[in-house]
Amino acid sequence: MNNKKYIKTARDVINLEIKALQNLKKNINASFNQAVAQIAKCQSKVILCGMGKSGLIASKIAATLASVGTPSFNLSASEASHGDLGMVSKKDILILLSNSGETAELKNIIQFAKRCKILLIGIVSKKDSLLYKAADIKILTPKVIEAGGIVPTSSTTVQLALGDALSIASMQYKKFGKMDFKKLHPAGSLGAQLKTVEDIMVTGKKIPFVSENIQVGKALRILTEKKLGILIIRNKNKKSVGIITDGQIRRISQKKINFQSLQVKEIMTKKPIFIDKNELAAKALNLMNSKKITSLIVNNKKKPQVAIGVVHVHSILQSNIS
Repeated sequence: MNNKKYIKTARDVINLEIKALQNLKKNINASFNQAVAQIAKCQSKVILCGMGKSGLIASKIAATLASVGTPSFNLSASEASHGDLGMVSKKDILILLSNSGETAELKNIIQFAKRCKILLIGIVSKKDSLLYKAADIKILTPKVIEAGGIVPTSSTTVQLALGDALSIASMQYKKFGKMDFKKLHPAGSLGAQLKTVEDIMVTGKKIPFVSENIQVGKALRILTEKKLGILIIRNKNKKSVGIITDGQIRRISQKKINFQSLQVKEIMTKKPIFIDKNELAAKALNLMNSKKITSLIVNNKKKPQVAIGVVHVHSILQSNIS
């Protein structure tokens, strides 16, 4: 077997698809902007539909749009004419994908869209096709050479890239940011990396607060009870003015016999490190690693010296954040 022969085939296929994408890049025009604006402003659903391989691409584009804040789903072209057109409402947007623009299964969908005055975006490569002529917004894809001469490859690569471009552009139009993304991706590695400090911090009665005037002996009981390995020291105005760790307590106990009668303000570390509740938990972990500490006091930038929580390294690691 001549392995080099198949390596050449792979490179030829990829080169054809690269060329198709380069031509697509040149073809992007004002119609793309119109489509983005309509998708971003849609108050209902964006419905994608195609037949065969284009239908598979439509499904992927719908999933991508949904993941960046545009409610979307894929409509089966073959099932549409058998009742599934009932899923489409007048406020929806229909995006039909077809290389030829003459696919028989799409004709009923096009007629339905025109009859019900549903905005129709056509992604098609032929100007003289039914889909191109019927579409309210026409996105013309370049004519391509398919790998092997007949298999939908370059054409579906173009459709896929165009769908990604529409998704990202509409996301930017709506100013859909990291925190919005996090809400739609609570699970998995992406969701974990977008968790904020507020998502995992200890709050309320679990926070190990003590007064700056309390004796160390009493403070130790709170340290043991709260099980976070730290104490947050507050003054009479409820501002956090210091921190004590269990490591500090151990070191002091080795030096002073009567250390438990001291006031915590005499042994605390002043100017503790804070982190804002809206910062990413990953940033908190990096800060802990750089400072060689295991906990951070959480605040709100509006009241920088008032502790509203504690984030511990174990909580971050348990959330699969690295």
